[in-house]
Amino acid sequence: MGNPHNASMTPEIPFRLKVLKLLTTAWSWLFLFLIIGFFEVWSWNVYDRTFFGNLYNLQSVLLTATQILMMALGLTLIIIAAGIDLSIGFIAGLAAVTMAVVIRALPDMHPGLSFALGISAGIGISLIPGMINGWLIARLNVPSFIGTLGMFGVTRGVAFLIAGGATVSIRNSVARDFGNGKLFDVIPIPVAVAVAVTLAFHYLLAHTRFGLYVYAMGGNMQSAIRAGVNTTRITFSIFMLSAFTAGLAGIFYTARFSAGAADAGEPILLNAVAAVFIGGASLTGGSGTISGTVIGSLIIAIIQFGLVFIGMPPFWQFITVGLVIIIAVLIDQSRDKIARATMGAS
Repeated sequence: MGNPHNASMTPEIPFRLKVLKLLTTAWSWLFLFLIIGFFEVWSWNVYDRTFFGNLYNLQSVLLTATQILMMALGLTLIIIAAGIDLSIGFIAGLAAVTMAVVIRALPDMHPGLSFALGISAGIGISLIPGMINGWLIARLNVPSFIGTLGMFGVTRGVAFLIAGGATVSIRNSVARDFGNGKLFDVIPIPVAVAVAVTLAFHYLLAHTRFGLYVYAMGGNMQSAIRAGVNTTRITFSIFMLSAFTAGLAGIFYTARFSAGAADAGEPILLNAVAAVFIGGASLTGGSGTISGTVIGSLIIAIIQFGLVFIGMPPFWQFITVGLVIIIAVLIDQSRDKIARATMGAS
């Protein structure tokens, strides 16, 4: 018979570790509420009006977050699988200028048809570097950092060649309505599209065998291979998905500003990486969620728009985002240490 006192003799996890574990797990939510509160209080004290209760401010934050989120969605899958994709910034630019060039070349065609052809061309060309990335990393075992860094340069050059080294402006009423229109005069159309894409990625990652395999690869690649996971196919797929969402970001850019720029996604690359890590993804792979990436994208967007709102020079955005990335990395390391301490205590 077992000892009835065994349960009471089991050591309990110290309260301090429980609190620290909770804080490191939920810190992105806490930080989101903190910055919302900060800008709201600032707005009332300085301007005597609400910040987030203003519909224009809210729409602007959501549009900024959408641009970041589109690039971060596919990147989330790659980082969970313990990889990285540095090429997405110029994949977005490649899609943006390709869409603009196609629309501009068809001035006499119906705006809806030329817009559809522009989107198809933009997404189609963005998948090419994604396919090459997947082939280099999955088939030739090139480290993702090196492979995608090389593709960063290639897509940058191709995008500027297609654009002729200049911004490609367009006149297309359907593209303008898509980029700047609103559903029910409230919800920006790009935000509505981003919500649909985000829900699809959440389902893919959280509720399918594919998502389970992505987590398994990030947790332990060799164990995943021994378990029968086709890591080559999964790796190829996630780099294609990353290129697809980067291409969507480029499409949104061209539609919103009625112009395609080769460097459209370059400033967003850092923000996309930051959004994934702020959302709880680990540097070593095996953890992360789509909902966390959404929170990270909102945090970056609120910081960017909020700093402009309070009159700070735009260069402070780069400093602030960089500091938030460092905090996210430190918290990730602390989370690992707390997890080990918790296992030791129990």
